[in-house]
Amino acid sequence: MERTFVAIKPDGVKRGLVGEIISRFERLGLKIVAAKMLKVSDDLLGKHYNKGEAWYRKVGERTIEFWEKNGKDPKEELGITDPVEMGKQLQEWLFGYMKSGPVMAFVVEGRNASALAKKHVGPTSSVEAPPGTIRGDYYHQDSSLSFGEHDVYNIVHCSGSPEEAEFEIKLWFREDELHVY
Repeated sequence: MERTFVAIKPDGVKRGLVGEIISRFERLGLKIVAAKMLKVSDDLLGKHYNKGEAWYRKVGERTIEFWEKNGKDPKEELGITDPVEMGKQLQEWLFGYMKSGPVMAFVVEGRNASALAKKHVGPTSSVEAPPGTIRGDYYHQDSSLSFGEHDVYNIVHCSGSPEEAEFEIKLWFREDELHVY
């Protein structure tokens, strides 16, 4: 059995989607083995998103490309041309978003839990998230609306791989908070 980490972000909590999202994971045959609602601290976010310069660059490059594809100029809007600086700006927006309200964090367990969860959460972008995925069904904001204002509100986070899940579970939950049944 494999475990993976899921967090319903503040916009999902505020919209009253916690029960619906959790039940979708249960209907997939994944078992909830830990759950808690919390206000996320800078310290926890710093550890969770401590990805380093390579991550900043990758995210920054994708963001700049997305902006340009949608007719926005990051230099004109933010004074940013460097992908690493764009990645750091995106992280700053993300921290503000994640601290804007409570987060419902939980761990699911089952066969291929990470891949199954990722598939059912769907891609980050509303344009790419197909119906039937959590983001495709509940995503309420087009990514282009967040230019220069904040991170994209996309309802839920889930670990991208079993290795990432192991790290995130240990970061968000103590061993005695994980249940076996």
